[in-house]
Amino acid sequence: MTEKAPAPDSKDIEDNKVIAAIGYLWILCLIPLLAKKDSKFAQHHGKQGLVLTVVSIIMWVVGFILAFIPIIGWLILFVAWIAIIVLAVMGIIKALNGEYWEMPILGEYAKKIKL
Repeated sequence: MTEKAPAPDSKDIEDNKVIAAIGYLWILCLIPLLAKKDSKFAQHHGKQGLVLTVVSIIMWVVGFILAFIPIIGWLILFVAWIAIIVLAVMGIIKALNGEYWEMPILGEYAKKIKL
């Protein structure tokens, strides 16, 4: 059973676009999660930013291992970091445009976060 995005509240979206966008800047995901608990829009993007932050931390750890595997490891690491950066930039753009956006694959994990 998939969860649907919350019904858009234009005032909530307009008031919280910037805070929601900040949520994709790694540890700054805590700002919308802690400061805007009443905003469904900011919480949605903050949770996705939190998942992206966790994935980034995991990539740092895995990166140390992959760095010792010439060419293949470096290529995997490079592609993973590009994907993380692309998802962060897309999230920022979608938040600033006032859109509820679900990140591919990782968005499912963000829905499971209960705060």
